[in-house]
Amino acid sequence: MQLSILANDEWLRPFAPAIEHRHRKITGLYNSICDEYGSLLDFASAHHYYGLHANPDGSLTLREWAPNATEIYVIGQFSDWLDDDRYAMQRTADGNWEITLPAGTLAHTDHYKLSVHWNGGSGQRLPAYASRVVQDPNTLLFDAQVWTPDKPFAWTDRDFCPPSGRLLIYEAHIGMSSEQETVATFDHFTRHVLPYIAELGYNVVQIMAIQEHPYYGSFGYHVSNFFAASSRFGTPEDLKLLVDTAHRLGIAVVMDIVHSHAVRNENEGLSRFDGTTDLYFHYGPRGDHPAWDSRCFDYGKPQVQRFLLSNVRYWMEEYHIDGFRFDGVTSMLYLNHGLDKDFTSYADYFDGNEDEDALAYLAMANRVAHLVNPRAITIAEEMSGYPGIAGSIDAGGIGFDYRLSMGVPDYWIKLIKEQPDEKWPVGKIYYELTLHRPEEKTINYAESHDQALVGDKTIIFRLMDAAMYDSMETSSNSMTVDRGMALHKMIRLVTLFTSSGGYLNFMGNEFGHPEWIDFPRQGNDWSYKYARRQWSLAQAPNLRYHLLLDFDKAMIELFAQTPADAFAHRIYDNDQTQVLAFMRGDYLLIFNFSPTNSYTNYGIYVPQGRYSTVLSTDEKRFGGFERNDMFFVYYSQPMAESRFMLSLYLPARTAMVLQRREMVHIR
Repeated sequence: MQLSILANDEWLRPFAPAIEHRHRKITGLYNSICDEYGSLLDFASAHHYYGLHANPDGSLTLREWAPNATEIYVIGQFSDWLDDDRYAMQRTADGNWEITLPAGTLAHTDHYKLSVHWNGGSGQRLPAYASRVVQDPNTLLFDAQVWTPDKPFAWTDRDFCPPSGRLLIYEAHIGMSSEQETVATFDHFTRHVLPYIAELGYNVVQIMAIQEHPYYGSFGYHVSNFFAASSRFGTPEDLKLLVDTAHRLGIAVVMDIVHSHAVRNENEGLSRFDGTTDLYFHYGPRGDHPAWDSRCFDYGKPQVQRFLLSNVRYWMEEYHIDGFRFDGVTSMLYLNHGLDKDFTSYADYFDGNEDEDALAYLAMANRVAHLVNPRAITIAEEMSGYPGIAGSIDAGGIGFDYRLSMGVPDYWIKLIKEQPDEKWPVGKIYYELTLHRPEEKTINYAESHDQALVGDKTIIFRLMDAAMYDSMETSSNSMTVDRGMALHKMIRLVTLFTSSGGYLNFMGNEFGHPEWIDFPRQGNDWSYKYARRQWSLAQAPNLRYHLLLDFDKAMIELFAQTPADAFAHRIYDNDQTQVLAFMRGDYLLIFNFSPTNSYTNYGIYVPQGRYSTVLSTDEKRFGGFERNDMFFVYYSQPMAESRFMLSLYLPARTAMVLQRREMVHIR
């Protein structure tokens, strides 16, 4: 039986042996896990065995995997932070260690660590499955912390169901979500940001930097403790309340999950946990990421598979997370991490550079997520366009629900930097925005957090630069700001309505947040000035930011009304006039990207009907000049060969959305 991924794409058929081999690898791993453990979910339950667990009599049992260790002690204030034979763990089978601490040894919020010894050395370590890790503000060292509150969190979200299509994702970072120059908290985000996201109409919040990471400025991508929610943002209950509140507001919660690599730190991370460099990671140079200064997991090891798959299950069951945006998938897929390689043909994907173990692991991770919650949302941050990454496993794919369209923001940047406005090719714009493989759904976005970091620029900053500092008042006149405002709206509108699976916006970009993101570091004297969001700018009536915010809200609201099964269908493009038109459901979108040319009586063939304007980038309420009558109704005119045409006035550098209705016949 031919895999449907091959049946749907004739260009893949020459590589059928490689794809069929990949499918057998995935199926074989799944079957072997089920044969040995009973089910994949049973396999992905290591967190129920390892780590610290409370017993009914008040004692605590701790288990750890450290096959190279010769001695392990639990240390804390109860032992004066010294090795004590009373708290020595006992070696059991398969490289495991275990101890049951009598009631009263450790209490809720107490700190502890492991003192691990091996032949030739020793070191203090945090348990690999630690679910709570805190940093000492004075020494900056991390400890594991007992977290056994008297009462379990009272969830109220039993009936919540994540959206299955048309995702509208608000990408957010908890720590920089306050206007204050500080690290914001889960509580702040719950009370102040979630209601704002709901008001804007987004139905998913994608939260960055949840897993504990020692360096705040890493944006959460150098993870040390995979089962611990970052304590710098608050308590586990604070995060649970955030998720519960989001669900009550109708918002699904997707978290960035980092399984592509791990921080190199040893005292708080997994590196050299038991004295060996390859416990969780590849041996030798392959265990070191050449670009990220981090460690690379060995996805072929059963213990590593259990650790990571249990991590997927843990976040969904313990914190009711609705899904994941898997970070750095491209780095996982290829033995060379996809570095310094242009993927210009299908042969580039199947040249022997695939990491088969990583591919099989990713398929298992997707299976686990959807076994825990059939409506789970899984998104691959994958930039090479790997065939099948967002195709179903049964069809021959890897199982992600969506792939991030990482080429889209790159294309917008390239266009803004390298092409004058009058040369923007509308046909190419449409092609780039709708490019995806037959079997996959993609998440479109004009920019994410990546484009906002120091060293890069947001779209609004590229378009306006210094004019943002002195010409954003509503009373000022600036051609630079007028251009920037117009293109900011047009770029977002066309990116949203051409999406095949969903749309993503990074926190603050909806209103053109000025400047960049720069986390506190030695180079900026540990300043938080640029690691925050200046929400008040969008509330100031004398500034133009609220006009962009109002447009984003109207745009999202309109898109949410389109049928879930509707997709963009191009009906017209002309690079000479720079006019692009396409339908999505009953909505007709017309873009005139020309910076100077307005067109009168511009004819476009359309489906028969009467059309009324429901949104325009040129409306005064969005900072435009309202050169079109918003109440005018357009009627398609019959032409030759049973075709129909609209005659339109298209002002320069504007876009409008018309809603089609059936023609009214009056007798």
